[in-house]
Amino acid sequence: MTNVDRWLLPDGVDEVLPEQAHVVEHLRRQILDLYCSWGYDLVIPPMVEFTESLLSGSGKDLDLMTFRVTDQLSGRMMGIRADITPQTARMDAHSLRREGPSRLCYAGTVLHTRPRGPLQSRTPISIGVELFGETSLSADIEVIDLFLQTLTTSGVDDVYLDLGHVDICRGLLSEAGLDTELEDELFELLQRKAQAELSEWIRLNIKDASLSGWLNALPTLAGGIEVLTKAKQLLKGSPRVVLDAIAQLEGIVSSIADKGASVHIDLGEIPGYHYHTGIVFAAYVQGFGKALGNGGRYDHVGEAFGRSRPATGFAIDLKSLVSESQYEVSPVGGIFAPFSSDGESQKQINSLRSRGKRVVQGFKGQRIDLDELKCDHQLVKVDGKYVVQHLS
Repeated sequence: MTNVDRWLLPDGVDEVLPEQAHVVEHLRRQILDLYCSWGYDLVIPPMVEFTESLLSGSGKDLDLMTFRVTDQLSGRMMGIRADITPQTARMDAHSLRREGPSRLCYAGTVLHTRPRGPLQSRTPISIGVELFGETSLSADIEVIDLFLQTLTTSGVDDVYLDLGHVDICRGLLSEAGLDTELEDELFELLQRKAQAELSEWIRLNIKDASLSGWLNALPTLAGGIEVLTKAKQLLKGSPRVVLDAIAQLEGIVSSIADKGASVHIDLGEIPGYHYHTGIVFAAYVQGFGKALGNGGRYDHVGEAFGRSRPATGFAIDLKSLVSESQYEVSPVGGIFAPFSSDGESQKQINSLRSRGKRVVQGFKGQRIDLDELKCDHQLVKVDGKYVVQHLS
């Protein structure tokens, strides 16, 4: 690398410069205060952990997204977190060990081995919540309500909330007896919504006529909330778990009817099938090619730590949230204090700072550029006293 290009960052690794950093940090504080007001306790997990805990129950996708390093003290393999959810699960199961529902929130940078999509950052700032220890639909409703409130607080308008439920597909396959390879083939076809290919695959691999009909119906069950009525008709007679999943989605839709989000149902969409265990959701806005945030239920996540706990939660990329929101923060002006050996000047500077004012103290012989310093006031001595004057 030459001296000319030492400033280059790795592909997908980005920095946040002062003006945007001010907005990002201000919004981070606003969101965490929102979570606190709902009873969620802030945790700060470590950047690295042993891979045995960091990747427990996370599935293949997170395993491939995680950078690994060797711990020079123990010789064991560590991972740099690509997701904070497994860390909160460990803290709930092992460090906190609360008996009742446990509400946790977090905000921190994660690192991915590669971008999740074109032009996406490999160093997103993940902010979110996890609710452990409650199996009821009320827990899912609370988390989705808080998810939408987070977007409202961030100034995001015209949100599309995508809802699904992994138990619909899982319930249909419960008695099909497919091996892992065949299941993966089916999931891939469902994700692509390749109706003709799916129908042919089902003809070759599914012998039960009722099951074949239900599976063929899944790609057609996408659209507005009317999809749930259609689903009850097309999936009539399917396993109880499937009908219960549809009822849960109806409960979610009813609970958020007045939240201002446009609801989209997709019963053939099964993100995180091997990880999630119930409701799954994501938020989109027009013109932004990826989800602003997503979440869902993932019961049994604490099994690897010896304490299986039901869980539901979500995570949002804070930098993407800022880029797509109408959230604004007034620029912070400052007071410039020229270099002075006068002790009274320093007392005044200390007093101003203690009152929350931004004071930039000059150096002897410094070239002054008030725009660079972001100062619109100056500390001056008038009639023997130091006063703050506005710079016109």
